[in-house]
This record gives sequence, structure tokens and C-alpha cells, in this order.
Amino acid sequence: MDTSKYRVKPKSKVSLNDWDPNDDGGLDKDEARKETQALNERLEALQELLYAEDKHKVLAVLQATDTGGKDGTIRHVFDTLNPAGVKVASFKKPTSDELAHDYLWRVHAHAPANGQLTIFNRSHYEDVLVVRVHNYVPESVWSKRYRHIREWEQMLADEGTTIVKFFLHISRAEQKERLQARLDTPEKNWKFAKGDLDEREHWDDYQEAFTAMLEETSTKDAPWYVIPANRKWFRNRLISQILFDELKGLDMSYPEPEDGILDLVIPD
Repeated sequence: MDTSKYRVKPKSKVSLNDWDPNDDGGLDKDEARKETQALNERLEALQELLYAEDKHKVLAVLQATDTGGKDGTIRHVFDTLNPAGVKVASFKKPTSDELAHDYLWRVHAHAPANGQLTIFNRSHYEDVLVVRVHNYVPESVWSKRYRHIREWEQMLADEGTTIVKFFLHISRAEQKERLQARLDTPEKNWKFAKGDLDEREHWDDYQEAFTAMLEETSTKDAPWYVIPANRKWFRNRLISQILFDELKGLDMSYPEPEDGILDLVIPD
């Protein structure tokens, strides 16, 4: 599966219209689901190798508009992985303590350690998205953050972190259906807040902010992928493939066993 057309080239101009949220890659739904399951099993083996080798570290960033599918992606792509080597960090509204520090302070502590795969469910990019859309700080402040973020991510990459970032791209019509489903399904009512409708009023502003995010911060060592996400099964298939390719490319190997253990026999 060729994933390169979903990757945002560094310093390129971006139009989200170039990626159809309904894109299915020409794949059959049932077959793609089987392929995703097989890929996830191979991902599980690679993640165990990542943990055992204790050399590399991997950061996966998930960003999307409301109902974009971040939680669903984590459930369907990462669910089979060993919790010992996987961490999910979710970034919600900053606390007063977090606001008293620089905006990257609360994020840096969650960067992956050796042998670890960390998923950011939302991330430091909130500070050039929601902060920009709602004018929480002036443009003279948030506009500088693209450079800060590029340099921070480059530092992580230089220190051995493999970074891959996914923007889950859904249509406005799809968001409407998903929000309505949260109202119509009692088990999903808890996911809905009246504030979701207020955020939806800013749809165009968010699309503009996402576009700037992709243009300003997709780099060679920390690329963005635009993931067509109206079709959840294709979203999962594409992300699983990208992650598999990234981990496979690390060319990992298990550590050599301790001297003298291969001839041991466990006593009764």
C-alpha cells in the first residue's frame, strides 16, 4: 500500500481539498479490515521488539476536529499492543499550573523513553489550533509557536525519537452525523456537550488553522499524514500501514542473551 500521497511534503502549500475525506484507497471494506487485523498482529510483534531492544522511541501524534476519530483510532490500531511499552497521553484544557508555565512544559514530560511507543491524543498543536481560533493569545504570540514546535520536535528526533503525525480529516457533513449519533444513542450521550455546537460554528476557522499547522510543521523528521477519516475502516488500515512501515524501518533486533543461559535446564 502506497502511503506517500498522504504525506505532507516539507514547506509545501496545502489545500485540504486535495484529500477527499471519503477516500477509500480503492480497497474493499471487508478485505481491508482483514488486512488491518493482520497488520496489527505484526505491529504487536514489532512493538514487543521495540520494548525488548530498549533503544528506539516512537511518538505518534493524533489531531482532528471534534468527532474526528482519535479515540477510535487508538482502540482499533493500538489496542493489541503490550501496555508495558505503550502510553497514551491525552491533553485537555490546561490546568492553572500548566498555564503558569510555557505551553510545551506539560507536553515534554510525556515524550517517549527508550523502548516506548507514546500516542498523543491531541497534543502541543492545540496551542496553534484552539488557541488561534478563539484568540486566547494574540497572533504575535501563536505565530511564533510553529518555529518552537519544529525545533522541539527536531530535538526529539535528534535524540532518537521517530515521530509520525496523523491529521484525521473528516467532512463537515460527517461531523454532523457523528454528533447526531451521540445524541441519538443513550450510551454515547456522555460524549456530547453543548459546547460542541459552539465549536462547530468555527469549522472554517479550524480548517484554516489545520492547513497552517500542516504547512508550517510537516518536516522530514516529523512528517504529517492527512488521513481520510470519514470511512473508519480505511482510516485504521492506512494508519496501521504507516506505523508498520515506520517500525519496520528501524531495523530492530532482540538483545543478545546473557552468557551461559542457553544451556540451562530449569530444575523440577
